Amino acid sequence: MARNAWFETVAEAQRRAKKRLPSSVYGALVAGSEKGLTIDDNLAAFGELGFAPHVAGHQAERDLSTTVMGIPISLPVIISPTGVQAVHPDGEVAVARAAANRGTIMGLSSFASKSVEDVGAANPNLFFQMYWSGTREAMLQRMDRARAAGAKGLIATLDWSFSNGRDWGSPTIPEKMSLKTMLSFAPNVLPHPQWLWDFAKAGRIPDLTAPNLTPPGGEAPTFFGAYYEWMQTPPPSWEDVEWLRREWGGPFMLKGVTRVDDARRAVDAGVTAISVSNHGGNNLDGTPASIRVLQSVVEVVNDQIEIVLDGGIRRGSDVAKALALGARAVMIGRAYLWGLAANGQAGVENVLDLMRGGLDSAVLGLGHSSVHELSPEDLYIPPTFARTLGAPVPVKFP
Repeated sequence: MARNAWFETVAEAQRRAKKRLPSSVYGALVAGSEKGLTIDDNLAAFGELGFAPHVAGHQAERDLSTTVMGIPISLPVIISPTGVQAVHPDGEVAVARAAANRGTIMGLSSFASKSVEDVGAANPNLFFQMYWSGTREAMLQRMDRARAAGAKGLIATLDWSFSNGRDWGSPTIPEKMSLKTMLSFAPNVLPHPQWLWDFAKAGRIPDLTAPNLTPPGGEAPTFFGAYYEWMQTPPPSWEDVEWLRREWGGPFMLKGVTRVDDARRAVDAGVTAISVSNHGGNNLDGTPASIRVLQSVVEVVNDQIEIVLDGGIRRGSDVAKALALGARAVMIGRAYLWGLAANGQAGVENVLDLMRGGLDSAVLGLGHSSVHELSPEDLYIPPTFARTLGAPVPVKFP
């Protein structure tokens, strides 16, 4: 009997992805850096927060809709941009279609394996993500291209220190795919025939280039070529953030904020929204979980700009906890990648349905009729839970 393609949790999607994908591909998705402290904390922190449900007085109808940077969405979960999705031949296009079918926003990485034009055609509610990489002229060209493809918002991801080395080992990723490369990876790939068959049916091999970084009249760089350009670009200043925001000229999200002083600077720079994020644990290891610093950022911003949370979301109850602490919405990354690997577009839709169902259950149990009614009073927050970064620490005298 064939196994039901539907899965009931993101954890089950991850188990199926691990079985389906070559270990090098799966290892790239697991990610994390150094000892993995941050990625572990991203997940563990949600388990420290408890709910305070009501026993009666529940609402028969519940509204889960909201807006992010002016775009109405049916649930407060949007797709976080992730690079080079070699887990499925349809990659980001499949993710964009799934997001469109479930009424939410697609975030597309500049390191994506599919073009912004193809992804924009699949989901008109598109946010394009950029790093501070290359010359200003190159960045202007990328913004112009995204705008022409219909992108409605720009996400600037600047929280990167190029940490590398993982205690559990990093996957081997080739520079480009060739016959020689495929032969050398055969022992890794052949034990996963379904993944190989998916690409064979599509008539293509995994694309390890970044088409959205193609220079005018040139060829798409390889992932590592694009990564090298990024590493060699001098880090941005706050004046550069303001320049990006001005040149884009529309809704603008700054991703990677964890400190309250950075949140204040983001407001001053005129951004539309910030994403409280530690890059999914892929950056500076030892950074606290995003959810731990969320409330401090919310308090200092004080409704001046929108706040979304990125990092560690695996179920709808996690979404409810983030909203209760002040986020307008959350961004998911690995969760939908596990779904994509497990069952393509339908798997991504499955993940979004799980998020919706879990969130609806939480809103029901907490006695609310809308996600906008969620507040810290709906949670048990341990005294040692929260972290505040970037604020003066009071001196304690004996």
